[in-house]
Amino acid sequence: MRIVTDFPCRVQEEETWIPLADGTRLAARIWRPVDADRHPVPAILEYLPYRKRDLTAERDVQSHPYWAGHGYAGVRVDIRGTGDSDGVLTDEYLPSELEDGLEILAWLEAQPWCTGEVGMIGISWGGFNGLQIAALRPRQLKAVITLCFTDDRYADDIHHMGGCLLGDNLSWASTMFDGNACPPDPDLVGERWREMWLERLDGSGLWLSQWLAHQRRDDYWKHGSVCEDYSAIQCPVYAVSGWADGYCNAVFRVLERLSVPRKGLVGPWAHKYPHLGVPGPAIGFLQESLRWWDHWLKGIDTGIMDEPMVRVWMQESVPPSARYDERPGRWIAEPSWPSPNILPASFRLTAGHDLLPEADGQDDDSTLDIRSPLSVGLYAGKWCSYNAPPDLPHDQRDEDGGSLIFQTPRLDASLEIFGAPTVELEISADQPVAMVALRLSDIAEDDKATRVSYGLLNLTHRDSNEFPKPLEPGKRYRVSIPLKHIAQQFAAGHAIRLALSTSYWPLAWPAPNPVRLTILPGRCRLVLPVRAPRPAEEATLPAFGEPEGASPMAKTLLQPTQESWQVIRDLANDRTTLEVINDEGRYRIDDIDLEISARVTERYQYSYGSYDSLSGWTEWQRSFKRGDWEVRTLTRTLMTSDADNFRLRATLDAWEGDTRIFARTWDETIPRDLV
Repeated sequence: MRIVTDFPCRVQEEETWIPLADGTRLAARIWRPVDADRHPVPAILEYLPYRKRDLTAERDVQSHPYWAGHGYAGVRVDIRGTGDSDGVLTDEYLPSELEDGLEILAWLEAQPWCTGEVGMIGISWGGFNGLQIAALRPRQLKAVITLCFTDDRYADDIHHMGGCLLGDNLSWASTMFDGNACPPDPDLVGERWREMWLERLDGSGLWLSQWLAHQRRDDYWKHGSVCEDYSAIQCPVYAVSGWADGYCNAVFRVLERLSVPRKGLVGPWAHKYPHLGVPGPAIGFLQESLRWWDHWLKGIDTGIMDEPMVRVWMQESVPPSARYDERPGRWIAEPSWPSPNILPASFRLTAGHDLLPEADGQDDDSTLDIRSPLSVGLYAGKWCSYNAPPDLPHDQRDEDGGSLIFQTPRLDASLEIFGAPTVELEISADQPVAMVALRLSDIAEDDKATRVSYGLLNLTHRDSNEFPKPLEPGKRYRVSIPLKHIAQQFAAGHAIRLALSTSYWPLAWPAPNPVRLTILPGRCRLVLPVRAPRPAEEATLPAFGEPEGASPMAKTLLQPTQESWQVIRDLANDRTTLEVINDEGRYRIDDIDLEISARVTERYQYSYGSYDSLSGWTEWQRSFKRGDWEVRTLTRTLMTSDADNFRLRATLDAWEGDTRIFARTWDETIPRDLV
């Protein structure tokens, strides 16, 4: 990243409080031009629960001062109950969070240094609430940049996929379990810090229990899902994600369904801002964001709205790996979405395990069965890749042995797809609750298999996520399953493989009992969204600049980091474990003399063939230290299941110095609801 220190505007920084109508104070960190009181500027708001003073400070200090240096106020606010703000946070995207957001916008409008024009930006949580607040139509909010987000909290978030319960639901709940147990900074909030901390420890609760109580798409998930009424959003939207991220599908839905000015951008990245994008190439996203803000907040014609509606990175074939520094490819664009330049190509499955062009196949009534071992999914990576530790899917041949596979002949010429592949199945099951996992892979000339896209369907959700219905064993059903959007080139000499399995653990929690699925391959189809290259047009696309940012945060590493991702097969005891460790080490934020450490361990286990043996276990250890002041927390969560119930056991412990000042345990049983 190129560090920028010479900006058009000289920047000042302040920590301040935003008072709310109910007496709550929200903590804010603001960067703005020093002459903004005399020459007011628009504000760019990022509104998160992830602790502006420490846990997101490294990222914040490279983006918000950058915008401020170009004539904006960069405003970073801790959500109620997080960081240094008052209160207790008890769940995601609560009505109070959105109402507080409206008060923040009104407060910004009233500041003498603000023109009253505000944009919202955020990745993940901040991408969600930017759209959610936009749907409330506050007059101050003129434009949004939303990154790694969803418009549908049930269908396409970290909790569920295709009606299946995701393993990341447990992982993410544990992350927030840890985050909600962190104290405010005494240097900022004063002597109240201990009282505020104890209130959080006592009141935040076990979010995983709330989420598991809602296993279908009910009103709980509809709240905050802007897909319920796209027309409510009346300001321009720039939607951004990455192919390695869990949230890329939403970009294309909002491009298709919003009626406001909008743009889309998808690179090869994981769950990262594009100027920090991994896998690379990262781009000059802060420059791109300025073009957007200048157009919509300052009325400057930057040309950004004259460019194609959507730009994406067309990925080339690569060997499978759990981590990439770079993904080879090129930028392509489409003027609208859906694009008339993308055409469906249909392939028929055969009883001989071939994928043949529609015209080359014949209908028949042959059947194929599959009952996958629980090991299918150990090499799937995470639903949402953070690329730390290495969490992308590895060679799919390890998964294909427990799957039905169908493959094209070797390609005579390269083939490029852009969009959501779809699989149409005629299928039956021998159990009332069953899932199907589908993987699309690129098969290289040496037979290595790189996963390109995948999809899941809980077959009880075949007609509705809101009103699932059990299967009638042996009855045939016709289902259509979309895979994740992707832009991918299959090279000449490669082949395309579709794999079908009955489990995908631990990416998704399996069905209550082992399932045998039967398909009629002659009545099944793979439909690929094929896009012909347009090299002359692509050559005219403006290049993105190199990544830029303001001066980095002064940080001293005191203890090294550690990361690992291991599959452990204990053959003597027929027990398999996927263990993930991400140890951030210990480091000091020099400017505030604050030492921080964090270590998370996740273990997903099962005994051979035993569905009742499934377990997911997480542990977070965290500490904060400044001089004689030291606090630490330990959170543990264990999730198990049998055919009828999920069981949660969790502990939360907190210490001030050597004294344990809080301890709580949870032990809850939650009935399975066709999951």
